Amino acid sequence: MSLADCQLDTLLQKYPPAKDSLIPILQDIQKTYRYLPKEVLREVSEKTDSSLADIYSVATFYGQFRLTPVGQHIISVCTGTACHVKGADRVLEAFQKTLNIPEGSDTDVRQQYTIQQVACLGCCTLAPVVQIDGITYGHLTAAKVPAVLEESASIKLSAGISGAGASLAVPKPITSSARIKIGLGSCCQAQGSAKVRDEVVRMINEFGFDAQIEGVGCIGMCHQTPLLQIALPNGVETFYCSVQPDDVAAILFRHFKAKRFWQRVGKRFNTALEHIWSGEIFESPLERFSLHTAGVEVEQFLKPQVRIATEYSGEIDPTDIDDYTAHGGFEAFRRAAAMQPDEIIDTIRAAGLRGRGGAGFPTDVKWTAVKNAAGEPKTVICNGDEGDPGAFMDRMLLESFPFRIIEGMLVAAKAVGAAQGIFYIRAEYPLAVERVRNAIEQCNVRGITGQDMTLTVKEGAGAFICGEETALLESIEGRRGNPRLKPPYPAQSGLFGKPTLINNVETFALVPHIINRIGNDSAPVLTKVFALAGKVQRGGLIEVPLGMTLREIMELSATAQTVKAIQIGGPSGGCIPAALFDTPVNYESLTRLGAIMGSGGLIVLDENDCMADIARYFLRFTQEQSCGKCTFCRIGTRRMLDILDRICEGEGQEGDLEKLETLARQVQAGSLCGLGRTAPNPVLSTLRYFRSEYESHLQGRCPAGKCRSLISYNITDRCNGCTLCRSSCPVEAITGIPYRQHVIDTVKCTKCNQCRSACPQGAIIIRLVR
Repeated sequence: MSLADCQLDTLLQKYPPAKDSLIPILQDIQKTYRYLPKEVLREVSEKTDSSLADIYSVATFYGQFRLTPVGQHIISVCTGTACHVKGADRVLEAFQKTLNIPEGSDTDVRQQYTIQQVACLGCCTLAPVVQIDGITYGHLTAAKVPAVLEESASIKLSAGISGAGASLAVPKPITSSARIKIGLGSCCQAQGSAKVRDEVVRMINEFGFDAQIEGVGCIGMCHQTPLLQIALPNGVETFYCSVQPDDVAAILFRHFKAKRFWQRVGKRFNTALEHIWSGEIFESPLERFSLHTAGVEVEQFLKPQVRIATEYSGEIDPTDIDDYTAHGGFEAFRRAAAMQPDEIIDTIRAAGLRGRGGAGFPTDVKWTAVKNAAGEPKTVICNGDEGDPGAFMDRMLLESFPFRIIEGMLVAAKAVGAAQGIFYIRAEYPLAVERVRNAIEQCNVRGITGQDMTLTVKEGAGAFICGEETALLESIEGRRGNPRLKPPYPAQSGLFGKPTLINNVETFALVPHIINRIGNDSAPVLTKVFALAGKVQRGGLIEVPLGMTLREIMELSATAQTVKAIQIGGPSGGCIPAALFDTPVNYESLTRLGAIMGSGGLIVLDENDCMADIARYFLRFTQEQSCGKCTFCRIGTRRMLDILDRICEGEGQEGDLEKLETLARQVQAGSLCGLGRTAPNPVLSTLRYFRSEYESHLQGRCPAGKCRSLISYNITDRCNGCTLCRSSCPVEAITGIPYRQHVIDTVKCTKCNQCRSACPQGAIIIRLVR
């Protein structure tokens, strides 16, 4: 097999023959074939500097690449933290059973569907989430899987969310000052905002409403998507939440009049008939989805927040450079251009800015090291591959504020003397990749970048060790990820051995605010962006000032359940119990509690979440991400995971907890990089605060009823014999006749929970085996 005609040669001409081009070459080949055919890989080895061993080393290391053929449709099941606690494992099983995928395989026998697990799709508030051929489906349960498959079968492969919202099919009226704003981030589009946008466009064209439509970035209220905002010339603004295409007409006619007289008369006549028919003469059909900015729910969510990295959230079109400059964009870059590098760094130091990607390393120290390092060219890298499988801040910031991130990178480049910048963005964020590339192109056209400073985008291949910077560099260079000992500063072993500055997305987003505050008497307020997800009613993206307590953050989420803990900091973080929620959120206080700030994933856990299972989940993630260079991380985390597996399976032994704790301390002390040193944090924090749960597991009981080996499903006498549970069971473990109490065969039962979801009587309960 070979690429038709000279297609491979054409592809290879895009890249130099050096080994650092290998990852993008493999990405292009996989886009063509949807996997990497061995015959094509052999041709690549013959026509480039990469040997066949080099190629397979890279292809087998990065999880993005596939070496076997796939089905016509690819199902990506998110197994990130938020999805895990919301039941992603049961959704995965439901897909496997519904499609009759053989055990040990990821593709059905008819080669129609291939299932792959991904660390995070960046839509945590919609958990559990899957993507089918690029279309995102949220809030899934096992029972919804057949309907989702049926719907996806009717959608063309080209109908993915990538690219939607990049341009609007209606011109913006110059004379209109009324604006209709629609959120077009990934979360919004997954809930149908692009369809709402299309219906608004249709209505404007048909009825001639005097309004302009604007696609805007994320407003953070992901629990209310799709969101639509009407901003009238008199200053009155009204939000509408959970809007569907059928709701658009009622909303627009509430605020605008059709230009043609006969259309206005026809609308009133049709509305009157609808009201008479439905009996809603005295009720407004809009009340169910109207959200005023002064409303209690909106105020409770938005008022405590401080918008800096997310300034002008929900107001700026992320695809329009003019909109960004109209809101003060690139003013910080103009100021920095007139400053000396040391002045810029001193300003960053005075603000107290620390890295927002994990450990909170002082930003000015990094910048100073790169500035003073010898070697050219120097590079600034924006790390957009979130190492936290329960976070989506970087994805949202890149989609909603690409010009602000670029401006922060330009300021950093001036400070350290860099002439090139690279965005490293995970491949699972196609909309972020597209919008950043679009923003770079516009900046090049305006002369902001392109000559003295070049910017490019690299798509992450899917495995660069939890955000560890040395491995990120190896990924960009196209080498297999065996990270060296990370030096004190990135400048000492940068990209291709040249001085390199790496900061994460949020860090760069805060830089323009700090530069623009020069000359202001008050110090700049510093904030942290969090992805609030898990067992919450109001999930979404929040930005709060440092020092706000965990309890105050919890009040934003309006959680109804009994909260057991908050998991903060991702795989390197820890679980903080409810008794400590009065702790202020800052780097030092979280470290004292056994957690870290991390990139900003904040997962709320309730009484149905097993802390031993949570610790096992995170340890499995970091164990799989370990590069294997040092023994403590490679072997130590494996032994820890073996013990946790035993405990969760009800096979724990006396002394296991002590062994687990000892191993954790040894891994912390002996690992060479930040991944290994922080990998034990989830285990140590849960042992510290929830030791009784571990002890219960040693006795064969899971208090949360989560660990499958320690629970059973039973039908009580509340059963009325409706047969819904029996018809929903994928393994036919339920028997019974209509109108009589049914019975579950506990031997056949896989504990998939579909019967409990289907039962309208609440007659199916979970019992502890012991």
